Amino acid sequence: MEKVIAVNRKARHDYFLEEFIEAGMVLTGTEIKSIRKGKVQFKDAYIDFIDNEAYIRDMHIAAYDHGNIFNHEETRLRKLLLHRLEIRRLSQKVKIKGYTIVPTRLYLKDGRAKLEIALAKGKELHDKRNTLKERDAQREIEKAMKVRY
Repeated sequence: MEKVIAVNRKARHDYFLEEFIEAGMVLTGTEIKSIRKGKVQFKDAYIDFIDNEAYIRDMHIAAYDHGNIFNHEETRLRKLLLHRLEIRRLSQKVKIKGYTIVPTRLYLKDGRAKLEIALAKGKELHDKRNTLKERDAQREIEKAMKVRY
């Protein structure tokens, strides 16, 4: 059973999302407690590759309320748990094709925090406008169909 904690809605607005991958994260005790409370933000988060390992940068996990002096740093670099072949394939696509990798949602699965990441290509301004027009048109169609029945 999955419990969705946070969704990165801005990612769908700013990028064409192509491929989704589930990744685990290396967390401290106070971080998982804050995640369970839903105190997570993806605002400017992205995935970076350092020494053939994947890390998430700039993901904000709020400090735990009842933590002590050993509370975690809120925007620290967090390691992602992926297979070596996945890391190699994704890092090659990021280097060659001009893609980036962004987090799309964070959820709890069997008590463990999982991060869904997506291979993404940036949208131009006109692409964003077209997406908004298509969504508005679809909304109008659904509205008309609803009134008709």
